[in-house]
Amino acid sequence: MEYTLKKGIYVMTIIFFLSLEFSHAQIHNNLNDGKFNTIMFKISSDKNDKISYLFGTHHAFGKAFFDSLPEANKALSASEVLLKENLNVPGQMAQDIINGRKQFTNWKKFVSKDDLEFLENLFATSPTDYNKMTPTEMYVFLNRHFKQQICLSKDVNDTSLSLDDYIASKAVELHKELYGLETTEEQINLLNKDVEGMPQKMHKRRLGNIIEKIKTRNLNDCQETKWYTQMGMDYQVDEPCRNTLLLTDRNHRWMKTISGLIEEKNCFIAVGLSHLMFECGLLNQLKEIGYTVTPMEVR
Repeated sequence: MEYTLKKGIYVMTIIFFLSLEFSHAQIHNNLNDGKFNTIMFKISSDKNDKISYLFGTHHAFGKAFFDSLPEANKALSASEVLLKENLNVPGQMAQDIINGRKQFTNWKKFVSKDDLEFLENLFATSPTDYNKMTPTEMYVFLNRHFKQQICLSKDVNDTSLSLDDYIASKAVELHKELYGLETTEEQINLLNKDVEGMPQKMHKRRLGNIIEKIKTRNLNDCQETKWYTQMGMDYQVDEPCRNTLLLTDRNHRWMKTISGLIEEKNCFIAVGLSHLMFECGLLNQLKEIGYTVTPMEVR
């Protein structure tokens, strides 16, 4: 089958997808403006000589994208530490957590007969038991699959890592320290809690919609990946955060770790782009505690 997963290609990871409208902006260097054609920022302070970098990732991208960004690679090389959302710890990865569950999902309640056959083929050789995934986890996975395979035309045999994990692999090669801002289990719990109480019919509707997009290779919903590639970012730094559980609360928790490390070490911080955005974003929070945040060219 065209969509069958090759064993080892997709180690199931929980990804928080952005729902961001495509936009285009000119290059600006004033943080108060909130519009920059970049996904990387330099963090500096008059209090010490440490230089850190904040890099906004899109989890569907990977090796080819990061390798095309020489300035981002230089910044990673110049850093002592990589901070990312979570670390892939053997035995504590998403597939381990999912496979260790005792409960099963009755997919007949959430997808049609044809779509269930599609899922069976999709996960035929996957190391993750999809029968133990929740409908929310399945939807997140299929969204990532759609963006990688359809929007970015990633070859089904391409074993390259997600952007975040590829950056981590580069950091390991460069002998950098790695820190995770939270555990994979915490991410999974947050993901499911965010839509707690969603009606079964809504799960069924959105699963059917994303499966249809994959089957028909519908490119109409690829604005997000185009937006990220072109880096026409409006960070909306004066707008309220749109999700307390997944953005506001996490950003505040992460800042406790980030603020301590950037005082002592040169850090490369790679987190989902949405965590840089809005009033509660890391851009604003770093500025509020006295750091200078400067947009950087990445190419």
